[in-house]
Amino acid sequence: MSTHCQQANALPCQPGQVKTAHLHGHDHSHATSSRKRLIGALAVTALVFVGELIAAYISGSLSLAADAGHMAVDSSGLVIALLAAHLSLRPRDNAYTWGWARSEVIAAALQAGMLLAICLIVAYEAVERLWENQSLQPLPMLVMGVVGLLANLISLAILAGGRGANLNMRAAFLEVANDALGSVAVIVAALVALATGWGRADAVASLLIAALMAPRALHLLQRSTAILMEATPSELNLDELRQHMCCLPGVVNVHDLHVSSVSSGLVVLTAHVQVDGQVTAAERDLIVHDLSECAAHHFPVEIDHATFQLETARHAGHEHLEH
Repeated sequence: MSTHCQQANALPCQPGQVKTAHLHGHDHSHATSSRKRLIGALAVTALVFVGELIAAYISGSLSLAADAGHMAVDSSGLVIALLAAHLSLRPRDNAYTWGWARSEVIAAALQAGMLLAICLIVAYEAVERLWENQSLQPLPMLVMGVVGLLANLISLAILAGGRGANLNMRAAFLEVANDALGSVAVIVAALVALATGWGRADAVASLLIAALMAPRALHLLQRSTAILMEATPSELNLDELRQHMCCLPGVVNVHDLHVSSVSSGLVVLTAHVQVDGQVTAAERDLIVHDLSECAAHHFPVEIDHATFQLETARHAGHEHLEH
C-alpha cells in the first residue's frame, strides 16, 4: 500500500512557472561523430596491436604481451563500440520502440567482461614469472613501448572530444587512457631491465597493468549492469522526486514511480499520480505539464521521456486490491 505524499524538504516545483516542455527527439549527429572518432582510434590501435605482438614474441616480454592483449581488447572493444554507434542510428519501429539505443550499454558490458578476463590471465602468468628471473631483450620492448604510448596519445586525442557523449564513448576513451598507462609500465620495465638486467621488472609491470585494468573494468561492468537492470540513476533521489511531485496543486499521491535508463543518454520515467477528484480536464492537463517539467528540470538527471497515469482515489484503491 502506498502512503500519502509527505511535504518535501527541498524547494517545491512552482506550477505554471516552468520552462517550456522540451522535445523528445534525439540528435543523431552525436552518433555519427562518435562513429568517425571510433574508426580513427580503431585504425591506430589495430596497427599498434600487431606491432606489440611481434615485439613481445621477439623480446619475450610478458608486460608487452599483456599490453598487446590490452590493445586486442581495445581493438575488439572499439569494433563493438563502432557497431553499437552504427546500430544506435537505426530508426525506431514497432518491434524496437526505443530503437537500438541500448546496444551501446551491451557493448560496454562486453568490453568490461573482456578486460576482466585479460586481467586474470596476465596476473596469473605474472605471478608465475616472479619465481624465476626471465631472460629478456629489453631494447625491442622499449621501442615498442614508446610506439605504443605515442599511438595511445593519438587515439586519446581522437576520442577526447566525444568521451562525454555516452557510456560507449566513455568506455572507449577510458580503455585507451588505461592502455597508455600500460605502455608507460612497459617502458619503465624495459629501462630497468636494460640498466640492471633484472628480468622480474617485466612481471612487476605486468601485474601493474592488470591492476590498472581491473578497477576500471569492474566500474564499467557495474554501470552497464545497472542500466540493463533498469536501476534508478544513482544521481537521482526517488523519494525527493516523489515529494516534489506531491507538492503540485491537485496531486494527492504518487505511486508506482519508476525512473530508469534506456541508455546512458536516455532516462525515462513512469508513474501513477492520484489527483483530487474535483479537478477539471483543463486542470489535469496542467498537472501533467507541471509534473513533466518538474521531472525534467528540477533534478540533476534530465529525464527525457515521462509518462504519467492520472487516477482518482477510487481507481487507485481498485489497483491496490488487485495487487
